Amino acid sequence: MKSWCKTLLACGMSLGMLSACSSSDVEEEPVTPLSEIEASVFPEVSWSANVGDGVGDYYSRLRPAARYDKLFVADRYGKVEAFDEVTGERVWQNDFSSAFRENALAKNKGARLSGGVTAARNKIFVGGESGLLAAFDEATGEAVWHVIAGGELLSAPTVGEDVVVVNTGAGTLEAFDVDDGTQQWVYENQLPTLTLRGTGAASYEAGGFFVGTADGKIAVVIKNNGQAAWEQAIYTPTGGNEFSRMADVDMKPLLVGENLYAVSYNGNLVSMEMRTGRVVWSRSYSSFHELAYSGASLFVVDDHSRVYSVDRRNGLELWNNAELANRDLTAPVSFKDYVVVGDFEGYLHFLNKSDGQIVGRVEVDSSGLYSQPLVVNDNLYVQTRGGKVVRVTLP
Repeated sequence: MKSWCKTLLACGMSLGMLSACSSSDVEEEPVTPLSEIEASVFPEVSWSANVGDGVGDYYSRLRPAARYDKLFVADRYGKVEAFDEVTGERVWQNDFSSAFRENALAKNKGARLSGGVTAARNKIFVGGESGLLAAFDEATGEAVWHVIAGGELLSAPTVGEDVVVVNTGAGTLEAFDVDDGTQQWVYENQLPTLTLRGTGAASYEAGGFFVGTADGKIAVVIKNNGQAAWEQAIYTPTGGNEFSRMADVDMKPLLVGENLYAVSYNGNLVSMEMRTGRVVWSRSYSSFHELAYSGASLFVVDDHSRVYSVDRRNGLELWNNAELANRDLTAPVSFKDYVVVGDFEGYLHFLNKSDGQIVGRVEVDSSGLYSQPLVVNDNLYVQTRGGKVVRVTLP
């Protein structure tokens, strides 16, 4: 079985030899085979292109970004490329590893990109496991500035007006000037002994960065000074060992209206007031994926690849679908009348928003899908483990 589950990061000497996703004394749950469906929607691949060598079997949240009529894509090994969003023609390309080989990456084994891509302020921001954060000109692909952050960059940078922030694997949220990379401030959060490998990107709204922490909290950090306006636990870890106490919020908080929605691993799905952090409702779900929404519905993929629809007004479950259990599903997206997820065998699945039934499917690439699909107008863009970027449309 192919498996790219979240890697465990051991921070203590006694835990240093933990394996990434499984061990010889832990039985893996069986992957649900694909069954025949009664299709009523027929997605098609309208164009595709290859970008470097992809991400292989490594943990990664690399995902395309769309802006300025272009699609920006990166691979783990340093290729950063821009494509015309409509035609799929390559506009420019740059090699992250070559651009910084003589300085920032001189002591590192290549770019190891895993924390991007973000397009804003006429720049492209991308980061990697070495802590290197770089800004490129969106029109030409030329490097504008670079810095070394205080830890691994495993999620996309977030731009808020004149500041770009990164959530590092060391537990810090670090802010830099978007124009020249000058560091503005650092917000520190203490890491638990054991955490999931990975971080969630921050969300930005009304002068504050909303970010999940490895100890089960949401914090809002003020853009102007890096101070926390409030912190609120969405789950209080319990249990007699470090495994059962893991409660990482490893996703980007979803901001809708006056509320935010977040979910923790081994913990809860919550609705909170953005202004105060007050918990409106809380339900027991375990996930490290981004959430999606449409109207009054939230869509959740849990840590066993079961898909749920939850009423975001009260947290009541509307439907669930376990037909894709343990298929290493991507985070969901809302696309037209459907909830769309990808799986480890490279299929995109289209679920009816109203009842969760699978009503369409398309095979994109056998190397597998790993990151949340990107919705741009009437198109879906997905990135495969083998380095292909694909646009999917509905006829």
